[in-house]
Amino acid sequence: MAKVTRDDVARLAGTSTAVVSYVINNGPRPVAPATRERVLAAIKELGYRPDRVAQAMASRRTDLIGLIVPDARQPFFGEMAHAVEQAASERGKMVLVGNSDYIGEREVHYLRAFLGMRVSGLILVSHALNDLAAAEIEAWDARVVLLHERPEAIDDVAVVTDDIGGAQLATRHLLEHGHEYVACLGGTAETPAVGDPVSDHVEGWRRAMQEAGRPTEGRLFEALYNRYDAYQVGLELLSGPNRPPAIFCSTDDQAVGIMRAARELRIDVPGELAVAGFDDIKEAALTDPPMTTIASDRSAMARAAVDLVLDDGVQRGSRREERLKLFPSRLVVRRSCGCN
Repeated sequence: MAKVTRDDVARLAGTSTAVVSYVINNGPRPVAPATRERVLAAIKELGYRPDRVAQAMASRRTDLIGLIVPDARQPFFGEMAHAVEQAASERGKMVLVGNSDYIGEREVHYLRAFLGMRVSGLILVSHALNDLAAAEIEAWDARVVLLHERPEAIDDVAVVTDDIGGAQLATRHLLEHGHEYVACLGGTAETPAVGDPVSDHVEGWRRAMQEAGRPTEGRLFEALYNRYDAYQVGLELLSGPNRPPAIFCSTDDQAVGIMRAARELRIDVPGELAVAGFDDIKEAALTDPPMTTIASDRSAMARAAVDLVLDDGVQRGSRREERLKLFPSRLVVRRSCGCN
């Protein structure tokens, strides 16, 4: 059976191949509604499938968006990747996902691979973008949008949450329950001091404690961002002589680990230990007890990142406030903090 071509569609629709191209690619020129319907009907009748490879060679761009995340196994990044995929689908694009595993060399590997595939743009969730990765982006003159994190090494367009303000909300709420102080589970010594959400969560906790006149010295504890390492830290912290009355965790995944450790040690949450997290992953509503946390509109953030990576609205060199899309944080109150 002969392959159906764009010429075949044009003949059946009674129009030119250029108009067929405008319909398929949704531009660059407008097509009258009646003509568009004839073209779409012809495409359906003939079973025409556009040659995406040929289109990519002609335009030097594919219908792909590259997305690099630290670890899609972590619920937050998995949910973010899903939101980006949905937003990209609404724009007729597909998403390639690479996991950097918090390793700079692997991030550079995916940058080179995706840029070499002529993706339409890159959405980058970078833990600590190194100079080599930043140089790679500059060399390709790639359109890049930073999502969730804003490393120092690059000053591209960024879509982020109000991490400091959200951490302040959570810490204040725990203090309002009458606790003498709130401990904080932050990152590790390798956590970047600038541009990393966990560092901002620690800063928000610190500000809220200082506002309340509570010292922070000796009340910040290190843990990786996942539940497994937080669980081990929790076993040691909660079984010690100076068990905190409340803990603000920089990620919900950490809070899941802390709550599991408390359960094993027979420490009642929230009766003997109040807990709050950050991110509002779906699982936060299903923990026992349900977790108080900080949320932002992940779907809107993903949509903004996709729109920015595909459109020319904001360019490098524009003012910082024009390159930063800041989404507000909101407190989601459940029972782990002590509220009924």
